[in-house]
Amino acid sequence: MTVSLLVEQLVNGIITGSMYALMGAGLALVYGTMRVMNFSHGEFFMVAAYILFLALGALMLPTIPAALLAILGAACLGGLIEKGLIEPLMKREGWELGTIVTTLGLSFILQNGVLQVIGEEYYTLQYFVDGSITLFGVTLPYQRLLILAVAIGTIALMELFLRRSRAGWALRAVSQDAQAASVVGINVGRVFLMAFALSGALSGVAAVMMAPIQSVNPWMGVPMGLKAFVVVVLGGMGSFRGTIIAGFIVGIVEALGTTVTSSEWRELFSFGLLILIIWFKPEGLFGNVGRRA
Repeated sequence: MTVSLLVEQLVNGIITGSMYALMGAGLALVYGTMRVMNFSHGEFFMVAAYILFLALGALMLPTIPAALLAILGAACLGGLIEKGLIEPLMKREGWELGTIVTTLGLSFILQNGVLQVIGEEYYTLQYFVDGSITLFGVTLPYQRLLILAVAIGTIALMELFLRRSRAGWALRAVSQDAQAASVVGINVGRVFLMAFALSGALSGVAAVMMAPIQSVNPWMGVPMGLKAFVVVVLGGMGSFRGTIIAGFIVGIVEALGTTVTSSEWRELFSFGLLILIIWFKPEGLFGNVGRRA
């Protein structure tokens, strides 16, 4: 293994990890705020990718409006699921199991719905940015650098939103104690809706960035949903910052691991890392720092 290959794979791992971080951040927001594990989270990613594909192809929209439409569509999907399914379930006893079963079933419904309506074909999208740059013997496509830049910018905006805005303070207050937050006048139902919408929007950003380097298909959300689950558990259930860091760790471990083996071993490295960390630190890497958003 040459040094240039090692550096190239390390950079690719950081880029892939940034997408895992975005996906996991959305899942962590929902779990940290509502204690709901959304097993249809990967389908937000898939639906956003199809919206982008249709907006660029059928509607002939420019890239930026098409991307914004895909992100907005995923956010609306999250909001509809929260209001139509999760909110009624949370008013019942034993809602924890009910939300797991419902979101898991919804995952299959969305996959098969897209399969029946659009078909099983695999669609490809052109890169948003053509060309590449070579630094110190390492060649990187501009598209992948764009992915990293957008991911870092989105994460930074989310951090500012959570720490500096009134809506972010409300979300963090509800994540700490929803009943106490309600007593001081915070609309808990609105915060729950916001958490699901933001979760969908973050998945939409990841889908927009990943669609040009993946094939758009009804099953594309499954691996991303699983990786989101891995980084949420690895980082510490509900810890936003822990999930971000865990996303990058998983991406780097996968990239370096597959360099010395093969891409078929990718899942072994990510899930193996999860099992190893859970074995020694059941609360996750950053579970003792903060479990919630």
